[in-house]
Amino acid sequence: MADEGVGAAERTDGAERRLRKVARVVLLDPQDRILLLHGFEPDDPSSTWWFTPGGGLEGEESREEAALRELAEETGITDVRLGPLLWRRICSFPFAGRRWDQDEWYYLCRTRQTPARPGGGLTELERRSVAGLRWWTADDLAAATEPVYPSRLAELLRTLLVEGPPSAPVILETERV
Repeated sequence: MADEGVGAAERTDGAERRLRKVARVVLLDPQDRILLLHGFEPDDPSSTWWFTPGGGLEGEESREEAALRELAEETGITDVRLGPLLWRRICSFPFAGRRWDQDEWYYLCRTRQTPARPGGGLTELERRSVAGLRWWTADDLAAATEPVYPSRLAELLRTLLVEGPPSAPVILETERV
Protein backbone atom coordinates (compact mmCIF):
# COMPACT_ATOMS: atom_id res chain seq x y z
CA MET A 1 0.00 0.00 0.00
CA ALA A 2 2.94 2.34 0.40
CA ASP A 3 4.04 2.77 -3.23
CA GLU A 4 3.76 6.37 -4.33
CA GLY A 5 2.65 6.04 -7.97
CA VAL A 6 0.14 8.74 -8.94
CA GLY A 7 -2.39 8.91 -11.67
CA ALA A 8 -5.09 11.16 -13.04
CA ALA A 9 -6.36 14.14 -11.12
CA GLU A 10 -9.72 14.15 -9.37
CA ARG A 11 -11.67 17.26 -8.48
CA THR A 12 -13.29 17.21 -5.05
CA ASP A 13 -14.60 20.25 -3.19
CA GLY A 14 -12.85 22.52 -5.69
CA ALA A 15 -9.42 21.06 -4.96
CA GLU A 16 -7.42 18.90 -7.33
CA ARG A 17 -5.81 15.77 -5.90
CA ARG A 18 -3.58 13.24 -7.60
CA LEU A 19 -4.88 9.69 -7.66
CA ARG A 20 -2.47 6.85 -7.01
CA LYS A 21 -2.74 4.23 -9.77
CA VAL A 22 -3.38 0.84 -8.18
CA ALA A 23 -3.79 -2.69 -9.53
CA ARG A 24 -5.61 -5.24 -7.37
CA VAL A 25 -6.18 -8.97 -7.75
CA VAL A 26 -9.34 -10.98 -7.20
CA LEU A 27 -7.45 -14.25 -6.75
CA LEU A 28 -9.61 -17.38 -6.90
CA ASP A 29 -8.53 -20.93 -6.16
CA PRO A 30 -10.04 -24.09 -7.71
CA GLN A 31 -12.84 -24.03 -5.08
CA ASP A 32 -13.73 -20.40 -6.00
CA ARG A 33 -12.40 -19.06 -2.71
CA ILE A 34 -10.89 -15.56 -2.76
CA LEU A 35 -7.60 -14.69 -1.05
CA LEU A 36 -7.67 -11.61 1.19
CA LEU A 37 -5.03 -9.94 3.33
CA HIS A 38 -5.77 -8.92 6.92
CA GLY A 39 -4.70 -5.34 7.47
CA PHE A 40 -4.55 -3.03 10.44
CA GLU A 41 -3.65 0.56 11.21
CA PRO A 42 0.07 0.58 12.21
CA ASP A 43 -0.57 2.89 15.17
CA ASP A 44 -3.82 1.15 16.21
CA PRO A 45 -3.74 -2.64 15.73
CA SER A 46 -7.36 -2.85 16.97
CA SER A 47 -8.50 -1.14 13.74
CA THR A 48 -8.60 -4.05 11.27
CA TRP A 49 -10.02 -4.92 7.85
CA TRP A 50 -9.64 -7.37 4.94
CA PHE A 51 -8.59 -6.43 1.42
CA THR A 52 -7.49 -7.86 -1.91
CA PRO A 53 -3.79 -8.13 -2.80
CA GLY A 54 -2.44 -5.28 -4.87
CA GLY A 55 -0.77 -1.92 -4.78
CA GLY A 56 0.63 1.03 -6.65
CA LEU A 57 2.28 0.96 -10.03
CA GLU A 58 6.06 1.33 -10.11
CA GLY A 59 7.84 3.21 -12.87
CA GLU A 60 6.42 2.52 -16.31
CA GLU A 61 4.84 -0.85 -15.50
CA SER A 62 1.33 -1.62 -16.74
CA ARG A 63 -1.56 -2.33 -14.40
CA GLU A 64 -1.35 -6.01 -15.36
CA GLU A 65 2.37 -6.13 -14.53
CA ALA A 66 1.73 -4.36 -11.21
CA ALA A 67 -1.07 -6.79 -10.33
CA LEU A 68 1.19 -9.82 -10.83
CA ARG A 69 4.18 -8.21 -9.06
CA GLU A 70 2.10 -7.14 -6.06
CA LEU A 71 0.47 -10.57 -5.83
CA ALA A 72 3.87 -12.28 -5.75
CA GLU A 73 5.29 -9.79 -3.22
CA GLU A 74 2.32 -9.91 -0.86
CA THR A 75 1.40 -13.60 -1.04
CA GLY A 76 4.30 -15.51 -2.56
CA ILE A 77 1.89 -16.83 -5.20
CA THR A 78 3.34 -16.79 -8.70
CA ASP A 79 1.60 -19.72 -10.41
CA VAL A 80 -1.38 -17.74 -11.69
CA ARG A 81 -3.41 -17.03 -14.78
CA LEU A 82 -4.27 -13.34 -15.09
CA GLY A 83 -7.78 -12.84 -16.40
CA PRO A 84 -9.82 -9.81 -17.39
CA LEU A 85 -10.30 -6.48 -15.70
CA LEU A 86 -13.43 -6.86 -13.56
CA TRP A 87 -14.01 -3.62 -11.69
CA ARG A 88 -12.71 -0.10 -11.31
CA ARG A 89 -13.21 2.25 -8.39
CA ILE A 90 -11.99 5.49 -6.90
CA CYS A 91 -11.44 5.37 -3.16
CA SER A 92 -10.05 7.55 -0.41
CA PHE A 93 -9.09 6.40 3.06
CA PRO A 94 -6.88 7.35 6.02
CA PHE A 95 -3.94 5.05 6.66
CA ALA A 96 -0.61 5.42 8.47
CA GLY A 97 -1.08 9.12 9.19
CA ARG A 98 -2.15 10.30 5.74
CA ARG A 99 -5.05 10.18 3.28
CA TRP A 100 -4.70 7.85 0.30
CA ASP A 101 -6.61 8.69 -2.89
CA GLN A 102 -6.58 5.80 -5.35
CA ASP A 103 -7.78 4.76 -8.79
CA GLU A 104 -8.05 0.98 -8.32
CA TRP A 105 -8.42 -1.62 -11.10
CA TYR A 106 -9.39 -5.17 -10.05
CA TYR A 107 -8.21 -8.10 -12.19
CA LEU A 108 -9.50 -11.65 -12.03
CA CYS A 109 -6.74 -14.14 -11.40
CA ARG A 110 -6.88 -17.93 -11.03
CA THR A 111 -4.42 -20.22 -9.26
CA ARG A 112 -3.99 -23.77 -8.10
CA GLN A 113 -1.21 -22.62 -5.72
CA THR A 114 -3.09 -22.22 -2.43
CA PRO A 115 -0.24 -22.06 0.11
CA ALA A 116 0.29 -18.33 0.62
CA ARG A 117 2.39 -16.25 2.97
CA PRO A 118 2.83 -12.54 3.49
CA GLY A 119 6.35 -11.43 4.11
CA GLY A 120 9.25 -11.58 1.70
CA GLY A 121 8.20 -8.85 -0.69
CA LEU A 122 6.31 -6.61 1.71
CA THR A 123 7.40 -3.00 2.12
CA GLU A 124 8.32 -1.76 5.58
CA LEU A 125 4.87 -0.17 5.96
CA GLU A 126 3.14 -3.38 4.84
CA ARG A 127 5.18 -5.40 7.36
CA ARG A 128 3.84 -3.06 10.07
CA SER A 129 0.22 -3.34 8.86
CA VAL A 130 -0.49 -6.83 7.46
CA ALA A 131 -1.41 -9.49 10.02
CA GLY A 132 -1.86 -12.40 7.62
CA LEU A 133 -4.07 -13.71 4.87
CA ARG A 134 -6.80 -16.26 4.33
CA TRP A 135 -8.96 -17.88 1.68
CA TRP A 136 -12.67 -16.93 1.89
CA THR A 137 -15.78 -18.49 0.40
CA ALA A 138 -18.59 -16.23 -0.77
CA ASP A 139 -20.57 -17.33 2.32
CA ASP A 140 -17.61 -16.45 4.59
CA LEU A 141 -17.49 -12.96 3.07
CA ALA A 142 -21.23 -12.45 3.53
CA ALA A 143 -20.83 -13.29 7.23
CA ALA A 144 -17.69 -11.17 7.83
CA THR A 145 -17.80 -9.00 10.94
CA GLU A 146 -14.73 -6.90 10.11
CA PRO A 147 -14.75 -4.41 7.22
CA VAL A 148 -13.86 -5.85 3.80
CA TYR A 149 -12.76 -3.67 0.88
CA PRO A 150 -14.19 -2.98 -1.55
CA SER A 151 -17.17 -2.88 0.80
CA ARG A 152 -19.49 -4.77 -1.59
CA LEU A 153 -16.98 -7.57 -2.19
CA ALA A 154 -19.31 -10.36 -1.00
CA GLU A 155 -22.01 -9.29 -3.47
CA LEU A 156 -19.48 -8.69 -6.26
CA LEU A 157 -17.92 -12.13 -5.75
CA ARG A 158 -21.31 -13.87 -5.81
CA THR A 159 -22.19 -12.10 -9.06
CA LEU A 160 -18.81 -13.02 -10.57
CA LEU A 161 -19.20 -16.68 -9.61
CA VAL A 162 -22.76 -16.90 -11.00
CA GLU A 163 -22.47 -14.74 -14.12
CA GLY A 164 -18.75 -14.90 -14.92
CA PRO A 165 -16.59 -11.88 -15.70
CA PRO A 166 -18.41 -8.81 -17.04
CA SER A 167 -18.07 -7.99 -20.76
CA ALA A 168 -16.68 -4.58 -19.77
CA PRO A 169 -15.23 -3.43 -16.43
CA VAL A 170 -17.89 -2.47 -13.89
CA ILE A 171 -17.38 0.98 -12.39
CA LEU A 172 -17.97 0.71 -8.65
CA GLU A 173 -19.22 3.60 -6.57
CA THR A 174 -16.59 5.93 -5.14
CA GLU A 175 -15.75 4.90 -1.60
CA ARG A 176 -14.50 7.34 1.02
CA VAL A 177 -13.65 5.99 4.46
